[in-house]
Amino acid sequence: MQTILDLFDFIRHIDTYLFSLIQDYGIWVYAILFLIIFVETGLVIMPLLPGDSLLFAAGSFCAGIEIDSQNAQLNLWVVLLLLIIAAISGDAINFWIGKKFGNKLTQLKIGKYALVKEKHLLQTQSFFERHGAKTIVIARFVPIVRTFAPFTAGIASMPYKIFVKYNIIGGITWVLGLTLLGYYFGNLPFVRQHFETVIFGIIGLSLLPMIIAIVKEKWLKK
Repeated sequence: MQTILDLFDFIRHIDTYLFSLIQDYGIWVYAILFLIIFVETGLVIMPLLPGDSLLFAAGSFCAGIEIDSQNAQLNLWVVLLLLIIAAISGDAINFWIGKKFGNKLTQLKIGKYALVKEKHLLQTQSFFERHGAKTIVIARFVPIVRTFAPFTAGIASMPYKIFVKYNIIGGITWVLGLTLLGYYFGNLPFVRQHFETVIFGIIGLSLLPMIIAIVKEKWLKK
């Protein structure tokens, strides 16, 4: 429970945390950002990491942010390159895990808790039924489904040639879109003053397709 609360606090104050990381770790912050994006997309057991909000926040820091007369700035080109590589390689690893060990992992439990939650798999499978291989691209913008899409594609033995094409398109589009959004708009006075609200707005918008799909599914069952 404490881990979830800590994660929620990190998401709420992601700009403050990222500012501290840049001040404390300097150039190593690039490795930290790479690792977070890679783990969220690459490890099916870590679907709750804040990919969307992290990309937006990282983009805003690429434009430079000043807090208490201290400046923190990241290099835009380094961030874009590293995080695109992290996103694409993460999905590729996740696909491989799903193909090689997917069926076994879905059965594993730690005590009473399933290592891979069935409801997350079902939500992702529902996405695949509606959008086919394009789910790999669309899912990039949907938390949780983003982590389970390549895993599910691996279980379903999607041809790798098809997967890799959509993986590259999705990874580039996701990282460029949200990072540049943060770069160009993250430092606007209104956004800076309401950064927490903007972050949750981004998360809310990204969850909207999944919410609509669930509501439609339940409505049709009636």
